[in-house]
Amino acid sequence: MKRMTLLMLLAATAVLALAGCNTIEGAGKDIKKAGEAIEGAAK
Repeated sequence: MKRMTLLMLLAATAVLALAGCNTIEGAGKDIKKAGEAIEGAAK
């Protein structure tokens, strides 16, 4: 029983970590696009 609980907890942690990576990556792309727009407006 303890082993099953540990595996479930480990799986949930892995899913959250992967979801967090995708969220950070998406935010980075948005910030890059905003920076490019500002750079284009400054020219």
